[in-house]
Amino acid sequence: ETGLIATFHQADPTVMFFDTDGTLRRSWTADVANGHGMVLVKDDAIEHIWLADNTTGAVIKTTLDGETVMTIGKPDLPIYEDGNYAPTAMTVYEERHGGNGDIWVTDGYGQSYVHRYTKTGVYVASINGEEGDAGRFDGSHGVFVDTRRSEPELYITDRSNNRVQVYDLDGNYKRAFGESCLRLPSAFAGDGEVLIIAELRASLALMDSEDKLIGRLGENEAVCDVEG
Repeated sequence: ETGLIATFHQADPTVMFFDTDGTLRRSWTADVANGHGMVLVKDDAIEHIWLADNTTGAVIKTTLDGETVMTIGKPDLPIYEDGNYAPTAMTVYEERHGGNGDIWVTDGYGQSYVHRYTKTGVYVASINGEEGDAGRFDGSHGVFVDTRRSEPELYITDRSNNRVQVYDLDGNYKRAFGESCLRLPSAFAGDGEVLIIAELRASLALMDSEDKLIGRLGENEAVCDVEG
């Protein structure tokens, strides 16, 4: 908990840590081809980084110094006999938030499935949106454990459908929202009672605890139509 900003440089590939003034403090070469998704978690008071590699299909857990301590590969499911697997994000139901350490991985660029694993990396189950009323995921790009309510919930960006689908932490569908206001939702972050949703259409949507739009930051949708 140093307050440093961790990011991934896809061209190298390198994990880099900056201070809030933008000064590079340290970096290390990551054991992935393309770190598409990144999340920081804490296990038994020790912080780790998870990286999703949509190129090789690996999801890895590392120390803050870059040592790989766990790797999760493609699940052995019939859908992947011919279908591509390209994980884009993951989240952990952290024990410090009352969770069991489960790991949820989104196959956002492959078959639009979300896979659940135990904290030791053992496969448990998968969901694909067909469990609920909203329907099949189309670009399950981002995933997030929302702890703002008394019962934590699993938020999944159903990107190409311009919505978020919400499940409990056992994988049961609860609701969907966003079709009237979200623009290709892709990733999540939390700030107190506010949920921040990064949109591919060049803005950050701020949502309240009732899944209602508060407003946007950095809105610049016009740039999405600029040639090149």
